Formats: sequence, C-alpha cells, structure tokens
Amino acid sequence: TNAVEAADKIVLFKLVVKMIARGHGLYASFMPKPLNGVPGSGLHCNLSLFENDNNVFYDEFGERGLSKTAYHFLAGLLEFAPAYTAIVNPLINSYKRLVDGYEAPQYIGWSEKNRSPFARIPRARGNSTRIEMRSIDAATNPYLAFASLLQAGLQGIEEEMIPPAEIRRNVYIMSKEERHQKGIVDLPYDLGAAIDELKDSPVILGALGPDIADSYIAGKQLEYQSYIKFVSQWEIDRYFMNY
Repeated sequence: TNAVEAADKIVLFKLVVKMIARGHGLYASFMPKPLNGVPGSGLHCNLSLFENDNNVFYDEFGERGLSKTAYHFLAGLLEFAPAYTAIVNPLINSYKRLVDGYEAPQYIGWSEKNRSPFARIPRARGNSTRIEMRSIDAATNPYLAFASLLQAGLQGIEEEMIPPAEIRRNVYIMSKEERHQKGIVDLPYDLGAAIDELKDSPVILGALGPDIADSYIAGKQLEYQSYIKFVSQWEIDRYFMNY
C-alpha cells in the first residue's frame, strides 16, 4: 500500500495487539530489545516505487533485473542512513538490538542474498521488486520513518547516486580493516551519536520539516542526557565490589 496507509495500519496493528493482550491479563511490548540474549523487535520495511501501475525498480534487462532508478534509490538509502537512524531507531534501547550476534544489522551496505548487511534486495521481480531495510525497529514512528526513507531514496535518484559494491561475505566476520576497504560504514553506536548525525543532515531534516525536526531533536537530547546520568544495576554489579 502507499506510505501513509502503511503507517496507519502499523499504528492500528500495534494498538489492537496491545488491547487483545490486556484482555488476557498480559502486556504486549514493541520495545526494540526487551530481553537480554535473544533477538529484538524489528520492523523490516520493504520499499518499492511506482509510476502509475509500474514498479520503476524493475528492469527486465537491467543488472539483477533492477533499473538504474532502483540503484540510485538504494544509494540514497545507504548515503543518508546515519542521519535517519535517529528516526528509525528512536530509543536508547534501540541500540542494544543493533549489535553482533543477531540478525539486526549494524553496518551500512547491501546485498541480494546475504542477510548480514543493512539493506537487502529480495529475489522477487516484476511489480514485487523491492528494497528491504532491516535496521528499523518496532518503536519507530512509522510516519516519520517512511518520510525519511523516501526522502533519502528520492535524493539518491535526484543526484543519480551510485551504490557501493554488493557485499557477498558475512559482514560480522570481517575485520574493521576489511570493512573500511570495502567502504562499509558503521551505523551510529547509540542515540546520542545518531542525533548528531541527524542534526548535520539538511536532507533528512527537510523530510521532517523544521517544527517536527526541532521538537524531535530536543526531546531525544533530553532523553539521552537523562540516560548517561543514570547509574544502572549492571554498573553496580560489575564495578562496586571491584573498585
């Protein structure tokens, strides 16, 4: 469906799940990483771009069946990923999900079959041709997320950006030097770093609009400052008796 209808359905789905859970004396949470040691709650997003009834990402004669437009759009998604991470991974807890050992990606790259990079091109072609974004988590505001992703992709088309080479190896077993050689960039490591990237991106700020952007950044900065001042039980358990 289109972006606004998709966002509406996500919000409705989450509301219905929570209401049904409460009816059974339970609580349903879409917290990105509610439990230690197990995968978190992702919200993988599959993007296509249509003109009338035709998916413009598909080209029967293009490399991998993809059009130049698809590659430009993909390049934009990769280029602006650090900036929109603060939107699609909006909580302190979001960055506990984006770590080694689980399916959630932490490195910016793309592949057709390899599931370790940030973006993947599923096998289907024709009107099902799409780009799957795998870093997004279930706490995101879908309206802001879709606006940011679309702006990034459309900017890639406008500037005719070219994506880096496909990643065929498992990124998680590559050294930092290998990743650097292949142009694989890390996602922001926490919410504070992500907000800094967002503040420096006129493109993604423009997708949000000045009022929403200013309010969002101010609120997230307060959240981050509160977090870094808080002494957690993990720190007490690890350090109190040793120091």
